[in-house]
Amino acid sequence: MPIRLLPPDVADKIAAGEVIERPASVVKELLENSIDAGATQIQVEIREGGQRYIRVADDGGGIPASEVPLAFARHATSKLRDASDLDRIETLGFRGEALASIAAVSHVTVLTRPRSEMMGHFLRVEGGQIVREEGRGGPAGTIVTVEHLFHNVPARLKFLRQPQTEAGHIYDVVSHCALAYPEIRFGLVSDGRQAFQSPGNGQLYDVVLALYGLEMAEQMMPLAAPEPAGDAEARPWPQVSGCIGNPSLHRANRTYITLFVNRRWIQDTSLAYAVVQAYHTLLPVGRFPVAVVLLEVPPGDVDVNVHPTKREVKFREARAVFAAVQRAVRHTLVTRAPVPEVSHTPRTWPAPDWERRQSLLAAGLGEGAERQLAMTIGRGLDREGAGAEEEALEPVGPIRLPLLRVVGQVGQTYVVAEGPQGMYLVDQHAAHERVLYEKMMAEREQHAVASQILLEPLTLDLPAPLAAVLSEHMSALNEVGFDLEPFGGNSILLRAVPAILVVPDVRAAVVDILEMLRQGDDPLASRAEERLIATVCKRAAVKGGQVLSMDEMQQLIRQLEQCESPRTCPHGRPTVLHFSVEQLEKEFGRR
Repeated sequence: MPIRLLPPDVADKIAAGEVIERPASVVKELLENSIDAGATQIQVEIREGGQRYIRVADDGGGIPASEVPLAFARHATSKLRDASDLDRIETLGFRGEALASIAAVSHVTVLTRPRSEMMGHFLRVEGGQIVREEGRGGPAGTIVTVEHLFHNVPARLKFLRQPQTEAGHIYDVVSHCALAYPEIRFGLVSDGRQAFQSPGNGQLYDVVLALYGLEMAEQMMPLAAPEPAGDAEARPWPQVSGCIGNPSLHRANRTYITLFVNRRWIQDTSLAYAVVQAYHTLLPVGRFPVAVVLLEVPPGDVDVNVHPTKREVKFREARAVFAAVQRAVRHTLVTRAPVPEVSHTPRTWPAPDWERRQSLLAAGLGEGAERQLAMTIGRGLDREGAGAEEEALEPVGPIRLPLLRVVGQVGQTYVVAEGPQGMYLVDQHAAHERVLYEKMMAEREQHAVASQILLEPLTLDLPAPLAAVLSEHMSALNEVGFDLEPFGGNSILLRAVPAILVVPDVRAAVVDILEMLRQGDDPLASRAEERLIATVCKRAAVKGGQVLSMDEMQQLIRQLEQCESPRTCPHGRPTVLHFSVEQLEKEFGRR
């Protein structure tokens, strides 16, 4: 096939695909333009998760009428003059690709007016071509409307998620901009409902309050770095600010670790690890902190021109930045973290001892499990399938497991058992998930999912994204043992939980379940209710890192032997690895 130049419209769509991945990408680019334009108020309105309609209005400097058409040309920008400027980027945008990329895959209208001009300028672009241009009255600032996103790129359109999911990604973009710029008033309206509003008073705490709610905000501390030793002017060390949660405030994943460099929201595994390491020995196993970390470094010490989305950066001295973040977080924890207080957690109605033992036995645990669970089940999720991607030595053969004899426990995570065909290693968390899942599914088929009523109803104030997830799954959650009802705004009232959810902190368990549901659909679940039940079981199951007694291990294995599909957990991870006698003999050089 001969080499040929691509048509301009095809090249534009390819280029747009690098910048505009989903509706949230559009909102991010437009918000960055508004912030760079000096806006003090920015309002975002979306419909159908942003695919149908996105509108971003600001009170910034506006675009002169003569430059509006040029703003939609590729690589047209007011933020760079020559290549040397790439070494000291001080604005959020600089590539000159955003408006051109958006216009290539949607219908865009812009109404803009600088304060120095009496008349505004209106422009409409469809498929990258200007179709209408005229003078029009309007407020000072810029209003950009994007409609029918990806209408001409079906391949990208089919990969968009449900509107609620896409709206959640947009919420993340708006809320993170509000954290980075607390002096700007941000608002988000989704399908006619006010989803988020920041005060714009310059106080980070007030943005955290609007974003996470009062309960979480009260557990956050200002982040303060230790005073530098020696000559503080000898090296422009990174300035670290923000806020972090008390050790008592933790979540099931790293979603709540938010990082900014020069007010740019970034993804950096190393810096996230620095935050986690600073909490070493202060958090339960498998749990992660809540933190908002803002780094200020000289523009020349960071390269933001790494990826078209501008979410990845490179530091000139990455180790120094890592150390600065870790040192600041640890210093704050040591000097400011309060002594943990005993808080009242609503419990379920107390059952007689024999009923408690029977319920635990049915769930796959033996006597003494109540004590073990009360101490350790709240340690959080296991290591999210660590090692699950590695090749298994040998899958278990039959559908049902053979009778196994428990030998012991390895790494407080794996049960060692002997069977007629060799040695078996059982992942205790995955196995218990399978036991609980089949038990709960059987109850669901009989419309008799066991539920436990709380002694006192529990009020939960949720962040907007989790409130949206709850709204979507409310009826399904109530069908699997929860008793939830709206309580105004983003608050809910919890009256009961599934009987298998034997945890000391019901509030954290519900938040974790909603976070898991928010992460996306389980491809192995054919129905939404199966995914939901699997999620509940994941949170209720014993965790990796938890010591089990011999009785508890034996009861777990007995229950796993009775399962219809004992070889994997509901999420597809293996529960058992089999080492045949022949394989062991070969490894030991006996054959």
